[in-house]
Amino acid sequence: MGELLYKGKVKEVWSTESPDVIEFRYTNQISVFDQIIPSLIPSKGESLNRTSAHWFNLVEKEGICKTHVIEVNAPDRILARKFEVIKEPGAISKDKENVFVPLEVICRHYLAGSGWRRYERGDAPAEEFGFEPGTKLFEGIKLPKPYLEVSTKFEKFDRLLDRAEALSISNLSENEFDSILSIVVKIDEIINKEALSRGLIHVDGKKEFALGEGREPVLVDSFGTLDEDRWWDLEAYEKGEIVQLSKEFVRQHYLDSGHHDELYKARKEGSTEPPIPELPESVIKETTELYVNMFERLTGAEF
Repeated sequence: MGELLYKGKVKEVWSTESPDVIEFRYTNQISVFDQIIPSLIPSKGESLNRTSAHWFNLVEKEGICKTHVIEVNAPDRILARKFEVIKEPGAISKDKENVFVPLEVICRHYLAGSGWRRYERGDAPAEEFGFEPGTKLFEGIKLPKPYLEVSTKFEKFDRLLDRAEALSISNLSENEFDSILSIVVKIDEIINKEALSRGLIHVDGKKEFALGEGREPVLVDSFGTLDEDRWWDLEAYEKGEIVQLSKEFVRQHYLDSGHHDELYKARKEGSTEPPIPELPESVIKETTELYVNMFERLTGAEF
């Protein structure tokens, strides 16, 4: 019987009989705005695990990079290579191998979510996203080319980093950092092609990495799911409508309810955060159906 090593917002990491292997267990919990919702979403864990495993398999088949996957050993579990985790910024030596990279890489293909909110607030001009200066943007516009962001991994709240701070925190070399960014773009080329063939738009998503032997990048954690990525319906988009097919659907519920405004007001003031309310049964049911249906649309397999 393994030992619980880490409990995240939606998944757990357990030890195994091998010191070099860990087991990811995907729960039916769901989180938004760094808060765990006190409602479970049936079938969510299995959907996430099997969807992510599908993308890992394609990445390995295409020879893009190595991954941490060893075996899918249950519908909601996966055995993976273990990497050392060093959380202190800048503490990873430049010759360290088999270590987790303390960064998240976000790749955007359309202007949505926090990217859109940054533009709308005036914090990021049009040229930041690859457009000509002064271009008036709208939510959902396709970006001229993939837009990469890097954020923190081990701070209380995700924070965007410039290149210099990302290198300082991770102690990656310039070439190692650029190699990881290049891999992310190549992975998304596969995801975008597969999604479009199934009537979906891959809007954006995040990736995480470790450094293996010889400090070679290794794709880890999970990706290409409804939790890490944003998806829209292609047919609706071509008609000028954005139909959310990701966790953004749940985020929107709390934006509409006013909880998001209350939460970020408390965070800004440094006061006690309001607890996140439970989801209505109708939203739980609809969210379960979304996770199951999207697994089938993304992978082409039956749930």
